[in-house]
This record gives sequence, C-alpha cells and structure tokens, in this order.
Amino acid sequence: MYAHALVIGKFYPPHAGHHALIRHAAGVAGRVTVVAMAASVESIPIDNRVSWLAQAHRHDTTVTVTGVVCDAPIDMGSQPVWAAQVAAMRAGIAQVTTDPVDVVVSSESYGGQLAQWFDAAHVTFDPERTAWPVSGRACRADLVGHWPLLEPGTRAGLTTRVVVLGSESTGTTTVSSALAQHYRERGGVWAQTRWVPEHGRQVTIDKLTRAQAVNADATMHDLTWEGPDFAQIAHAQQVAEDTAAAEGSPLLVCDTDAFATTVWERRYLGPASRWARDRLVASPSVYLVTDHVGVRFVQDGIRDGEHIRAAMTGWFTDALTRSARPWVLLTGSVQERLELAIRVTDMALDRRATFADPLEMR
Repeated sequence: MYAHALVIGKFYPPHAGHHALIRHAAGVAGRVTVVAMAASVESIPIDNRVSWLAQAHRHDTTVTVTGVVCDAPIDMGSQPVWAAQVAAMRAGIAQVTTDPVDVVVSSESYGGQLAQWFDAAHVTFDPERTAWPVSGRACRADLVGHWPLLEPGTRAGLTTRVVVLGSESTGTTTVSSALAQHYRERGGVWAQTRWVPEHGRQVTIDKLTRAQAVNADATMHDLTWEGPDFAQIAHAQQVAEDTAAAEGSPLLVCDTDAFATTVWERRYLGPASRWARDRLVASPSVYLVTDHVGVRFVQDGIRDGEHIRAAMTGWFTDALTRSARPWVLLTGSVQERLELAIRVTDMALDRRATFADPLEMR
C-alpha cells in the first residue's frame, strides 16, 4: 500500500472510466489527490469539473479533488514543456496537501514519465480501455450517446434546461408538458426527459385550503403573502429542478423556475421585495415566454391576475433582458408555440453538446 497517490486528468468531462481510475487509486494508496487540469480555451470551467468529481467521490473519504488552469502546450518530447506542466500540477497539489506523492496512477502511455518527475512509482489502470471503453473525446463527440456513463452531478451540470414562464393562464403548463413529451417520444435516453411542475401553484392551493378551513368563503384575495413564502418557493423549485436534471435525459423542461418566482414576488409584494432573488442559483437555461395576447383567460380557482397579464408579460421580458438571460417569446396558436419551442430547444441542445477543442498533444 502506497501512502499518497496522484491522479491527473482533464476530466473534460468526467466519465465512468475516470471514476473507476480514481477508485482504483484509492485501493492502492492511503490517500489520493486528483488534479483536474483545464485549459482556458476549453468550454467546461475548471470549477465545474472539480465540483462534479468531488460530488461523485464524496463517499470516497481518502480522495481529495483540486484543479488548476494550465495553458502550457502538451508535448511529451519537450523537457521545458514537461517542467511547465508539472509545475502546474504541483501548484494544484499544494492547494490541498504538502505530502509527497509516492505513486502516480494512470491509464495514459506517458504515466511512467510523469511518475519520474515526482520520483514516484507508477501503477497503470486499464491502459487499453477494455474494462471502460470510454474517453473524454468520445463524450465530447457524442454527449447523448455517452449520457449513461456520466455521474448524476455531471449530467445535472450538462443538462440543457428549458424554462417556460409567463403570466396567468397563458399556457405555460400546456406548452412545457407537451415539449417534454415531444422529446420523450424520441425514445432511448430521451425517454427519461423530465418535466418539473410549478411548485408555487401547489403552495397557493395549500394556502387557500388552510384559509378555507377557517373561513369557507375565503378566496385568493384573502390570502396573505410574505417574503419567506417566495424564498421557500424559489428554493424548493431549484431543488426539484436540480434533482430532475441529475436523473433525466440531456434535456430538462421546467414549468417556471426560481428566477420566475422573483417576478411573482414582485407581483404580490412589490419591486423592493427580494427574498426569492437572494435564493437564485445560476444555471444554463433558455427561457420561453408565453405571450398573453390571443390566449383566453381561464379561471381555475386560484388565479387572480387577469387584469395585470399584460403588465406581467412585460415584467418577465424586462427581468430576463436586464439579467442577460436568453429568452424567446411564444405567440400564436398552441401548435405554433410548441413548434417554435421545439426549434429553440433543438438549437439549445446542439449548443450544449458542442465543446471547444482542448489543447492537443504533440
């Protein structure tokens, strides 16, 4: 048993083969330091890779993950290049430990050379990729085809999230659920496409039910809303979204999200209230705004905003624009709205599955 193993990789993105390598290292050494090395030209930030790896190995108590951005070229025949690369590796290691490395665990042909730079032994793992026939290059070339080989945290990070939002009775549920079903019908991995409902709707129903238990004649106008209500709704919406993204296909469709909750908070408490806004978590999303024009208002028992539908449509588009979130307005019939939603989603999926080329080895 070695004392301290080093695992180096791009993890662009992390996949099942990487995780098997790390766990093999944990079996041959008392502790393992994993250094993710990214180049600035690559399109998955280093923080994401470190986070995804750490989440996947959170139960591997001897494994520590760190990362470093290194733009040195990759040239196995150049001593100066080797020195530059190893300097970056050592800087990454120094972020988490001062212990010397006594073994390098690798699947790469240059693993032995790398071990020499650390005066360490070298242990190989599946160098022919027979046990784990997968690579970062293959994942980048065909993200959908390799989706089952990604850990839940990585899938959540790489999922294309499409959020449908709009004012009351403008068809957000109709369009979003139909959009999710369209992709499920593709079959294969797409059959797992998840749809996240609006959490605030259930909160409203529960609040009204409690009010009517006290006063049978209570209506929506009798309900009292407070800042913590919207903070809770935003948090629960985000948790539901992240959970579904980790479990589903490369696409997640949401009927509203935490960002939309900030607009609903404005509707009930005014623009100065920021409880939901303080709970926002950045996530890669495309927003589809259902226009109120041409859509009949249907009362379902909990709606009370027919008179401000036009204003709320403007609040949504203004808030999205001010926060630099991408959005597309859906107009026309339900079928026309769905067709445009599919076109926008297809483009978003193509963008999410396209990765910048890494620095190549010479």
